[in-house]
Amino acid sequence: MRKFSAIAVAVFCLSSFAARAVSGEQLFDLLRKKMLTVKDYTAEVKMKINVSYMRIPTLAGTLYFKSPDKMKLERHGGLSIMLKKNINLTVSNMIPTGSVTVLDMGNVTIDGQNLRVLKIIPEDDQGQIILAKIWVDENSMLVARTETTTRNDGTIKMALQYGKYISYALPDKVTIDVDVKDFKLPKGVTMDYNEVRDETPKKETKNRKGTIQLNYISYQINTGIDDKVFSKK
Repeated sequence: MRKFSAIAVAVFCLSSFAARAVSGEQLFDLLRKKMLTVKDYTAEVKMKINVSYMRIPTLAGTLYFKSPDKMKLERHGGLSIMLKKNINLTVSNMIPTGSVTVLDMGNVTIDGQNLRVLKIIPEDDQGQIILAKIWVDENSMLVARTETTTRNDGTIKMALQYGKYISYALPDKVTIDVDVKDFKLPKGVTMDYNEVRDETPKKETKNRKGTIQLNYISYQINTGIDDKVFSKK
């Protein structure tokens, strides 16, 4: 009986060791290397801004990205609902580059998905990112969620879903949490544009939350994008 118990304990310990065979630092390094295989992409996207007191039509556009940090979104006609903050729409820019300290926070289950949580602290104190928290699906080696604290734009939360472009670690859908006060309407456009009457006092309205849902319709990956694309207005 004692022999059986000893074997059971040994098997349990080996299983636990195997589950933790990859350290937090190694996992982050593998993840970042996978993401860095994408040098650039052009994506056709549809953006839906969800705010309780605003009715905004779905916006279509082309999103350009070039590693490490160039991004541009071109709207296809119609009115633009702009963000006052420079919220980046690519997960690559939500994860620190350079030397970092990685803290392994263990595993959690979210919506039935087992995810490993890592806290990433940049060692360069001059960068834009102060702290990043990422939820990683180890089976697919993909980022499921991010929570990034920046110097100028506060904390940005993203949830990602994958499909057709999973081999490139590029999402089909990204949901970003935002503050309603960050939205800026085009000049000459009033709140009547929303076609929704709001009885909430303005003071409370400023604290409301909203989301941006970005759906990637198609990608052109690693085709080589000229830097001039990002300098054009």
